[in-house]
Amino acid sequence: MTDSQNFSKTNYSYKPLTESTWDDFTLLFGERGASSGCWCMWWRTADKKEFENNKGNKNKETIRQLVLAGGVPGIIGYDKMKPIGWCSVAPREQFPGLDRTRRLQKIDDQPVWSIVCLFVDKTYRRSGVTELLLLSAIEHVKNNDGKIIEAYPADPKGETIAAFINAGFRSTYSRVGFQEVLRRGSRPIMRLQTN
Repeated sequence: MTDSQNFSKTNYSYKPLTESTWDDFTLLFGERGASSGCWCMWWRTADKKEFENNKGNKNKETIRQLVLAGGVPGIIGYDKMKPIGWCSVAPREQFPGLDRTRRLQKIDDQPVWSIVCLFVDKTYRRSGVTELLLLSAIEHVKNNDGKIIEAYPADPKGETIAAFINAGFRSTYSRVGFQEVLRRGSRPIMRLQTN
């Protein structure tokens, strides 16, 4: 029996990634940084070459320094005490990589928080954890006085490039209240008002 078969949503909770939860983050991401040394730095890097040069331990150290400086780059989902999922959610200005992709450039001057990545432990996939992470991200943004959350999910009708799948699927965002506000090509930009 897998962990996900024993998983009960009543045992789910989340915590922001801080210095006190750093070890849980590294346990969840493993040696490879969840996705070939990314350590959830792809969208935090304005330059693709810089990202490529930093894959692996340099990316890990960069996000660690961000956390040690008091930054909160996202939230960790738990099954009881076990870290099982990650959602990268923060104010959009922390993700300069969004502007290097024409389709994801800013659509207005509203202050938004962005969800750019979701990662679920492979033994918990297809058990509802992604939706729980999104609901937790909404709560986290509300707790930090954010008013608008923006997301850039994959749409199975359009492109399914691996980096975009890491953002989750359009249907999951729709289920928790996000609405498509713009589409430049095959990829939607979705928003949710927190109030």
